[in-house]
Amino acid sequence: MTGKRKAVFYGWWVTLTAAVGLFWGAPVTVFSFGVFLKPLMRDYHAGRAAVSLGYTLGSFAAVISALLTGRLVDRYGARKVILPATAMFGAVLLGAKVLSASLTQSYFFYVLLGLLVNGVGPVPYGDVVSHWFERNRGLALGLMMLGIGSGAIIMPFLAQRLIARFGWRAAYVILGCAVLLISLPVVAVFLKEHPGKLWLLPDGVMRSALRTHDAGTSGLASREAFRTPTFWLMLSAFFLVGASVHGCLVHMTAMLTDRGLTMETAALGSSLMGAAVLLGRVGSGYLLDRFFAPYLAAGFFGGVTVGIGLLWAGATPGLAFAGAFLIGLGMGAEVDEIAYLIGRYFGLRAFGEIYGWAFGAFVLAGALGPLAMGAGFDLSGSYRGPLEAFFATSLVATALITRLGDYRYYAGQQGESELLTVVEG
Repeated sequence: MTGKRKAVFYGWWVTLTAAVGLFWGAPVTVFSFGVFLKPLMRDYHAGRAAVSLGYTLGSFAAVISALLTGRLVDRYGARKVILPATAMFGAVLLGAKVLSASLTQSYFFYVLLGLLVNGVGPVPYGDVVSHWFERNRGLALGLMMLGIGSGAIIMPFLAQRLIARFGWRAAYVILGCAVLLISLPVVAVFLKEHPGKLWLLPDGVMRSALRTHDAGTSGLASREAFRTPTFWLMLSAFFLVGASVHGCLVHMTAMLTDRGLTMETAALGSSLMGAAVLLGRVGSGYLLDRFFAPYLAAGFFGGVTVGIGLLWAGATPGLAFAGAFLIGLGMGAEVDEIAYLIGRYFGLRAFGEIYGWAFGAFVLAGALGPLAMGAGFDLSGSYRGPLEAFFATSLVATALITRLGDYRYYAGQQGESELLTVVEG
């Protein structure tokens, strides 16, 4: 006798769709920028600093767009933000040949991409996935972030092949075509903004079976959240750890080669860190549903502190690789934890705007951390000073994240009739 096959909850298809959208977002511009650096230098007869300024300007534009994107998501809905942003993102990439006649024009090109990248980033997609899941939210967010994690691994290689064969301008055009022909149609067809569209509640519970309100209407307004100590503790912890992990990520190969390792061996350390980022994203997502998130975050942040300590102490190559792995785990876990903690402490009522501020702090840290690391090296001729500072900041962040208190918005385990339990703090 064969039983009836249970249908896959549509929220998992939404998660997969979000991963596809994320794959064709930040990896195209952020994680592949390194392979475009030297071709741009040759074309413009400019130095590394001059060309890298385009990336820096784009990063600051991304900070602004994170704040704006979150507000637009709350006002109009994530789908109405994602689809136009995806179309415009692809169109700007198609315009690479027009917007790259000079180095100054290339700055404008990267600023436009920075303003749009969060419209196809974790803020709107995190809002969608958080509405679809309650008890499995951590795992869903972790799987969603596989889009960026896998893109960070695949996209630089793909971009390099395209540059080698067609040139860097054509490479951007081809990637823009992929955004418009792959990401945009997939998202347009499969992305449903919330489970109510299919007469469901989070995690696949039938709405007719429950006597409860929609979890998406519960939570603090953004102004209320901004007045809480919890928000600023969270924001400070995310910023401090974000600066630390990004500083180490960008300078990892240089740190290892300074210790006498060959370029090939040092690149292995960066690859190991990238693999740890991917593992941290999925692993932390799974664990967030099973352990108290602030303590779990403290564990990952503590691992970052230990990893920086291993690099700071001038450890052997083996211990340096262990340090890189621990830092990568923390970096991978942080983005999942930002979205998860926002939902648990402030609810989903103004999730987009609150998440936009928190993610904006993370992006800003990503722009300033590598700059601080490089400036520290230029001043002293060594990475020891910046590593000492980042060791201290990550230690402070570990302490701050443990002070958040109990969840305010969490699905209890008392039964399906209590889908959302609001814990009064």
